[in-house]
Amino acid sequence: MSSFPLQPGFDFQQAGKEVLQIECKGLAQLDRYIDSEFTRACETIASCSGKVVVMGIGKSGHIGCKIAATFASTGTSAFFVHPAEASHGDLGMVTRQDIVLAISNSGESNEILALIPVLKRQKISLICMTNNPDSKMGKVADIHLCIKVPQEACPLGLSPTTSTTATLVMGDALAVALLKARGFTLQDYALSHPGGALGRQLLLRVQDIMHIGDEIPYVSTSASLSDALLEITRKNLGMTVICKDKINIAGIFTDGDLRRVFNLGINPQDIKIINIMTPIGVRVQKTMLAIDALNIMKKRKITSLIVSEKDQLLGVLHIHDMLRAGIL
Repeated sequence: MSSFPLQPGFDFQQAGKEVLQIECKGLAQLDRYIDSEFTRACETIASCSGKVVVMGIGKSGHIGCKIAATFASTGTSAFFVHPAEASHGDLGMVTRQDIVLAISNSGESNEILALIPVLKRQKISLICMTNNPDSKMGKVADIHLCIKVPQEACPLGLSPTTSTTATLVMGDALAVALLKARGFTLQDYALSHPGGALGRQLLLRVQDIMHIGDEIPYVSTSASLSDALLEITRKNLGMTVICKDKINIAGIFTDGDLRRVFNLGINPQDIKIINIMTPIGVRVQKTMLAIDALNIMKKRKITSLIVSEKDQLLGVLHIHDMLRAGIL
């Protein structure tokens, strides 16, 4: 618990709104710094054959981590290096093909300034974000991006608030400008987000989640309805494929078909499955995106699909497979 007592009747909502007003005002003035230096920074990063190495100390370091992550997820290869650790060996991560994006609100961070002679000696391009182009970092930068704001939201003017927000926004501006310039697509985004819902929808294919081999429920065209029911029960997918031989598809029989058959009063032992199956069945290719297969299920109001190549049975896809894969 804090040792500082609260002021009686303090208005938290008003204090919060004041922070928003101050930070919004600061961001509104940031667009004056989207200038020729910003264009140079984008062009330099776009032409980089290596990576963007982001550095920052303290709060700028935390913001730098997020900027590096945004770059990496939007098509600009990047990572964060802590400048203090860089002075003790981690600078070896940086190559001459890379670009360093160094962040310091004051532009006077000793931990970063100590690295600059080495970066210059290796002829590594240096982009600096500071609030002062005449700072030590501003003067030695190959490209300087100004992030000056009129006021911190902190009433003491000490805790980085508006300035860190402005830095984050400038990083977003760089990343998004580069994303648009490259024509970065949803599919490109998914490649760096395979664990997310969007990544699964854009990358996962039917062949990745379908049932194959002994998991496929199927019976021959000579099987009885009783045989088909046993296969449906064994494989627990609510359907069975009917095949002319082991792989050539004749049709499909589902638990929905079963309900219709029972309404007719048919004896399961007395009728062949070929006489009551649904011929052909709804089929998809194994290379189809799983999300597209799901849309077919929704449109046709069915729970399973046959996966085939022409008439050859390759697998079966059930809506529960979509659930397990996180598509639904």
